[in-house]
Amino acid sequence: MSTRTSDNKAASTAPVSGQRLGFKRKAAAYLSLTKPRVIELLLVTTLPTMFFAQGGLPNFWLALATMIGGAFAAGSSGAFNCYLDRDMDRLMNRTKKRPLVTGELSPREALVFASLLGVAAIAVLWFGANPLAAALGATAMFFYVVIYTMLLKRRTEQNIIWGGLAGCFPVLIAWAAVREAVEWPAVVLFFIIFLWTPPHYWPLSMKYRTDYQNADVPMLGAVASAKTVSVQVVLYSWATVACSLLLIPLGWAGITYSAFAVVAGAWFIYESHVLYRRAQNESLTDKRAMKLFHLSILYLTMLFIGLWIDPFVGSPLMG
Repeated sequence: MSTRTSDNKAASTAPVSGQRLGFKRKAAAYLSLTKPRVIELLLVTTLPTMFFAQGGLPNFWLALATMIGGAFAAGSSGAFNCYLDRDMDRLMNRTKKRPLVTGELSPREALVFASLLGVAAIAVLWFGANPLAAALGATAMFFYVVIYTMLLKRRTEQNIIWGGLAGCFPVLIAWAAVREAVEWPAVVLFFIIFLWTPPHYWPLSMKYRTDYQNADVPMLGAVASAKTVSVQVVLYSWATVACSLLLIPLGWAGITYSAFAVVAGAWFIYESHVLYRRAQNESLTDKRAMKLFHLSILYLTMLFIGLWIDPFVGSPLMG
């Protein structure tokens, strides 16, 4: 798709010059800027981590402040990403309806909104939790906006590996909020998400290969063959599951988390091997690739549900 064609499509969906958007439409545009689905996934890892770190019910107001501050930090990062990537978003079918492409929001509005939301995130985490949680929140935003969006995304096929670090910080923030420290279990949870991100995102990039090629973004799924990508997906899936089991010998995980980690992990690895086999015999379809994308989300959700319930059932398997 050419830039001219994309601009014409964007112009056709943009509000007429001088037209004022209604409050609901404007609010919906701002909400879309924050990438709500990404926030939902991040919060799925935050609250269970707080229960696990507390060994039971965390303080209600502390949990609420951490969830709100984390949502604001993720929303600010998403808004900055939309602002910085608005040129490439015009070239991709997956992103052509974002508010900066359609004209529902101006770049200035997006930049001001992202900045205010980021400041609010740090303030909520600082006063609602503690300075360490706020510092980790600021670091997460820095990684997503600067390291991933500005430095890596358009330059290397390894972009999502290192840029994905931002998505690992919610567990550190949650742990720090409860215990005012970053301890080994939090580090393990951090690396679970770090290792999970590539096999989660690369199947998506395989489906949207043409989009990324049009925007000149070197996602692995767009620059490498399906056979190559599938090998990487299998390796990272195994590494993710192996990392998830480290909480057992560290003396933190009980029977519930361990069972969820083993069963969900075996399923995740099996599905990654299915993708690998189909890629190697050249029968892999976009639908099959997206199945692993969606199942990877379910895997992470199940793992953290196990983490959430674990403190209430039994005691750690290994002392």
